[in-house]
Amino acid sequence: MDTAAPTLADYARQSPYSDPGPHGDLLAAVPPVPADVGRAACATIVHYRADGVPLRDDQRADIDRRWLESTLDAAVERRPGPLTQGREPGELVAGCCRDHTLFSLGVLRRHGVPARSRIGFAGYFNPPFFHDHVVVEHWEATDDGGGRWVRWDPELTPDGSWGFDVHDMPTGPSSPFPTAAEVWRAIRAGDVDPASYGVAPELPELGGKDFVRGYVLLELAHRMREEVLLWDLWGALPDHPGLTALAAASPSGYVPAVPLSDDAWDALTDALAALLVAADAGDADAEAALAERYRSGLGPRGRVATLSPTGRVGVTDLRERSTRWAAG
Repeated sequence: MDTAAPTLADYARQSPYSDPGPHGDLLAAVPPVPADVGRAACATIVHYRADGVPLRDDQRADIDRRWLESTLDAAVERRPGPLTQGREPGELVAGCCRDHTLFSLGVLRRHGVPARSRIGFAGYFNPPFFHDHVVVEHWEATDDGGGRWVRWDPELTPDGSWGFDVHDMPTGPSSPFPTAAEVWRAIRAGDVDPASYGVAPELPELGGKDFVRGYVLLELAHRMREEVLLWDLWGALPDHPGLTALAAASPSGYVPAVPLSDDAWDALTDALAALLVAADAGDADAEAALAERYRSGLGPRGRVATLSPTGRVGVTDLRERSTRWAAG
């Protein structure tokens, strides 16, 4: 098994998730600069919950389209033509921040620009609450042969109202967008209130310490170019009627991880968060350690449990690109 960390060359090529399939020319027509990419992403994808657009039943099911190719299939079917054109509400593809970011990765990688998704929490939508969020990073090379990762939010318009450059966001634990690893470390240090982090203030069951802990693993997966849905889980199956039986009936089985105690999960997450923060600071050994740990057992291993916001639950075969939904 290859346990090497992704290189800039890896980040410049499509992952299975960002691969546009037959729609590469549509992505190539979008200039690979944040403002243009963000406009195209928002002209194609509408947030299933935050944008206040009434959705049809088929649009509500869009949110489980984990592959960019599938998202673009729906976009082209509903309105052929350039992705930069405005769409009527019924022509949009429903998704979330992860999908706006995946679209952006597809465009940038189509142009050969190294790009990756970052998972964390945005403090700029509804302060002082920090909403779970996904943003883009692209590599900006410098004349001396070096470079840096530039972080930006494809959903934000640079109108000056945000208090920071939305196309070159500040980074770090006290930034507008701390990563999941940075938030986890702040929670463990007692520096922040865990209840201030999650999906929304009115959904406390989808927030807090354990929620952030799960997002550290999601952050690692996305760093490894496995841009899973935010509601994908792997390892031990959640306790849901019918899901365990559905997994057992899968053709090649769903392989659960050995259950860990809360203390053991905390310790593992402590280690992963420390490595993620060190890797962001340029520590090549930390980057290599993350890749080795991920590919030696922390990754999905071909199957995930999908707990969709639609209320459906199922087992997704990532190789076959199919989901078997539990009845009821």
